[in-house]
Amino acid sequence: MKTSTFNTHLGSIAIDHDVIAQYAGAVAMECFGIVGMANVNVADGLAKLLKKDSMTKGINVTIGADRKLTIDFHVIISYGVSIMAVADNLIDSVKYKLEEFTGLEVEKINVFVEGVRVID
Repeated sequence: MKTSTFNTHLGSIAIDHDVIAQYAGAVAMECFGIVGMANVNVADGLAKLLKKDSMTKGINVTIGADRKLTIDFHVIISYGVSIMAVADNLIDSVKYKLEEFTGLEVEKINVFVEGVRVID
């Protein structure tokens, strides 16, 4: 469990990285074209669709010394949609909502498309 602590004039604030990852995952799932988060098995080179209760495994959150967020998403997208459009929508939505939620600046969002899924 990783936690970042910030001192303010009113006291200390500790934010667990899993909290940010859960919120970012919920925002991402609202984006058109995102099927879910992916868990990548490095040994096999396979990406597996994660269930909603473990989607934070497909998201990596880093908070730098300058209090800026870097987030890596490993996603599976719907077949037939524009990857660029989905990634741009994901980045814009997550950046806006995370900055509102945490009060921290989002420096970088990396989107790794690990697979494509046909949705009925």
